[in-house]
Amino acid sequence: MNLHDWRRPSKNLVHIVSVVGMPDLEMFPADPDYIQIHTRRYEVRAFHMAEDRLMLRGVVVDEKPVGLYIEKDPDPLWMHHMILDLEIHFPSLVIQKATATFREHPHLDCVNIADHYKKLEGMSITRGFNAKVRELFAGPRACTHTTALLQAMAPVAVQSMWSMRVASARSRGVTIEQVGEGPQTASPVNTCHMWAEDGDLVATVKAGGEIEMPLSVSIRLRELGRSEDEWDKFRG
Repeated sequence: MNLHDWRRPSKNLVHIVSVVGMPDLEMFPADPDYIQIHTRRYEVRAFHMAEDRLMLRGVVVDEKPVGLYIEKDPDPLWMHHMILDLEIHFPSLVIQKATATFREHPHLDCVNIADHYKKLEGMSITRGFNAKVRELFAGPRACTHTTALLQAMAPVAVQSMWSMRVASARSRGVTIEQVGEGPQTASPVNTCHMWAEDGDLVATVKAGGEIEMPLSVSIRLRELGRSEDEWDKFRG
């Protein structure tokens, strides 16, 4: 079974971002000349459900390669396959619905903890989220694999804020600026070396300057033989 085949969202949802594990792309260099013994995949996708609703779908899969556990078995063996769906209000980023599904698991009783993840409902995915996750779902209080997936999903919600506005602009046929302001999330200052408080990027923002367009957008426009002005006009 392919990661993408389980519980596909309705066709009216706009797929706005996909991160952490895209098996159809060459993410890894060629394998080293060793015996492969395990693969873990995370994939997180975000969907524009409506102007005020974002959906995150996360999947974690642990896979043993062909013939490792069961001799002469022609197929890989999935040890874990957990799915977590979060419906999130936009722009408040409050989780309105949480559903955990256990498709593959090593013990019969693993599924008994799935409903525990409904405790996510009503939580903000930004303010103190990771600390609350540790409080509610760490160790014996939940499933370690689903909780690890949850921690990988949280940053995707923040990464999707701009994309929510982009998707709304595309559907309306207007510029991003005409959509209005997005939610006020935590400052990115000092979250990575690019956003160091004494760095050039922060200095540019403080001076009221424009942040450069994403490098991937710039490169792709050039590959398509199109002008970078296209992005600037769409931003408004």
